[in-house]
Parts: sequence; structure tokens; C-alpha cells
Amino acid sequence: MKSFFQFFRESNAVQQATRMGLQSDGHGGWYDKGGEFVAKTEKGQLKFFNKRQRVGKQDPPQSDKEKKLSQATSEPAPQQQEPAAEKPAMIPPEVEKTKGTLTIAFGRFNPPTTGHEKLLDTVASSSDEGDYVIIPSRSQDKKKNPLDPDTKVSVMRQMYPKHSEKIVNDPANRTIFDVLKKAHNDGYTNVRIVGGGDRVKEFENLSGNYNGKLYQFDNIEVTSAGDRDPDAEGTEGMSASKQRMAAAENDFKSFRQGVPKSMDDEAAKMLFNTLRKSMKLQEGWRLWQIAPKYDWKNLRENYVTKKIYRIGQIIENDNTGLIGEIIRRGTNHLICVTEDGIMFKSWIKDVIESRKHLEEPIKNIKKLVEKVTSSEKNQNYNNLTDISGVPADQRLIGTDSHRKYVETMVPGSRYGLQFINKYKKK
Repeated sequence: MKSFFQFFRESNAVQQATRMGLQSDGHGGWYDKGGEFVAKTEKGQLKFFNKRQRVGKQDPPQSDKEKKLSQATSEPAPQQQEPAAEKPAMIPPEVEKTKGTLTIAFGRFNPPTTGHEKLLDTVASSSDEGDYVIIPSRSQDKKKNPLDPDTKVSVMRQMYPKHSEKIVNDPANRTIFDVLKKAHNDGYTNVRIVGGGDRVKEFENLSGNYNGKLYQFDNIEVTSAGDRDPDAEGTEGMSASKQRMAAAENDFKSFRQGVPKSMDDEAAKMLFNTLRKSMKLQEGWRLWQIAPKYDWKNLRENYVTKKIYRIGQIIENDNTGLIGEIIRRGTNHLICVTEDGIMFKSWIKDVIESRKHLEEPIKNIKKLVEKVTSSEKNQNYNNLTDISGVPADQRLIGTDSHRKYVETMVPGSRYGLQFINKYKKK
């Protein structure tokens, strides 16, 4: 894979050749308008040749005109060619800093637990004069983030009444960057981010890398609310993963232990049922999908065999809300880039496949369906498979691609799983 610097140098070579009106042969060679070979890209730089060069002989000295042509130039492109659009520099807006330090907690809270109550208490106690906000993320999927944002916020305000006024339900706070940009625009001089011990480094890297670009603070502090032991009893070992696992196993007794006493049994049971319904358990479930840290082996196996998180897929980071395309797969992590060019790293346990990349195909399908008659419309809708987990070219029943997709799940088929039939007559 080309390094960033190789790519940068080659891009400069292409821009230089374009400014000179040269045409590429697609293999690093460049020709003038008369069709004569004049330059070649070597090690990311343009190497020029005399127009009067002779094969097998020493080239004659370059003329003054040719020497000027061989030099890099910063002159604008000819008028007949439009210059390449430059990406605007990331500069935060100038804002008068009239406030001190804002303490922030940004997290999934899906579902909220007694463990999160400890986090909120830490945020409040570490804030300056009670100036803090709790920002639940907007991430949602039926496996790891089953509660929609509105339901989640409503439950949190009921669970944590002393923090209810600080819990913010704002669709604009999609990512941690959205929260920090708002704090900058509101005039805060500093910010303090409080998170779980396993997320401190991630928040430190992201928030620090873009200070002065997306926002401007004199100081960004990231503190830990404490490490959680998944095997510990009580609040220390409570997590949303345990709650989702209890809901999937229909174990209300275990689930109740993770719900604060501020909610009575009836409210806790209602939350339990809502969670189960949102997880669509009737469709089947796998532990590595709903609580990956409790089934790391199968998560890893599905990742290594490229059944999940392939190059080019769009994913969302559970902890930061960032959505990006996978450009590199590591041993147990992904390197992704957002539409704004922000590069971020995510552990495979902390991401979900984003539905963002499915929005356009869904719109196109609906447009096609609207063109058919009402009787045909019902039939076409019945032919649509469940979008989740099915590639775009395999969604319509009756196509060869859909047949192949289904056969991959049928043992013994041409494309499916193979097995040995020990009872087959020899």
C-alpha cells in the first residue's frame, strides 16, 4: 500500500503535468499536445526529457525554453482548464471566551445502568461549580444500541433524577466533535471529558489532534471515571453489555440488579421488555453481536474471515459517534476516514455497521416500486429481503445473486457449506 507521502508526491506530479497541458498514457508517461513523449513520473517526481532526444544516443543540451519547462512551477493552470478545487482549511470560528471549563460525558448508555450512575456522579463532582453536560450518543442498531435516542434519554432522566437537567437530547450532537464545537461556540475556554478507563486514550487522541482546527480551547483534559471489572459483583462490574445479554437470555433477575433503585420493579420490567422488543430477538441473536467483549473469540473469527467490517464498508464508532469508510484492516482494529477527511482508529468491538450507506439504495428501491401498479407494488414489497446484513446486489428475490446468497446458508449446495454424509450409501 502506498504511503501518504508517496501519494502526496504523485499528486504533485500529476498537478504539475496538468498545469503544463501534458497528457498521461496511464503508466507514468506524459506527452505534449503534439503527441511527443516529454516526461515520466519517477519516485513521485516528473523527470523531463528533451523533445529532440534520440533513442540510444546522448540527448542534446536542453534549450532555455526546455529548462524552464522542466522546473516545478506554482503558476496557475491555463484558463481553458479549471483548477482543482482545494479543500478549505479547518479553522475554528473566532469566539469570545466568556466561560470557564465545561465538563462533558459522551457515551452510549444503551441501556443505562447502575454503572453509568457512577460515571454521572464523577462528572458532577469533577465539574467546576456544577457546569457539566451528559450527552447520550445517537447511535442505534438492534444489536448493541437497541434503544432509540429519545427513549434512552427519557429512561436516563428517570433513572438519574439529580442529573436529569444536565442530560441533553440534541440531534446535532452526533459525535464527540459536535459536542466540542458547540462548547467552543458557546464561549468555553477549557473542556474536561470524563469517560471509562478504557476510553481515555481514544478521547485524548481525537480531541487533542483537532484542537485549533475544529475548535479552540486553552486546555483539554480527559479523565477516567474508573476501570470496570466485568467479573466483579455489583456496580463495579455492571455494564450495558451485561444488561443486553440478560435481556437476550430473558433473565430479568440479573437485569434488575443493573437498574438503579430510583426505578421501581414495574418501571424496570417495562425497560426490560422494551429492550427485548428493540433487539428483535425473535429474529435470532448471537452473543458476539450484542455483547462482543463476552464472546471475543467468535467476533474475531467473523472478522478474520472477512464476514464483517470489510474494506470500503461504512461503520460507526460506538464511543465517539464518528462514521467513516474502512480503508485499512488491522489485527483487531480498523482505520477509517469520515466524509470530512477525519481519520480515526476503532477497535472492532467498538463499531457497528452504519445504515448510512444503505440510505441511497433504499431510496432507489422505493422509487422503482412506486412506478408499478398497486397490485404489483404489494408483490414487489413482499420480494424485498431484510436489508440488514444483505449486500445491495442481493436483495431482490428472483435474481441469481440472491439465489447464490441463500445457497451459501444451505449445507451441501454449490455455494453453501460442505459436509461429509457418513450415512451415504457407498
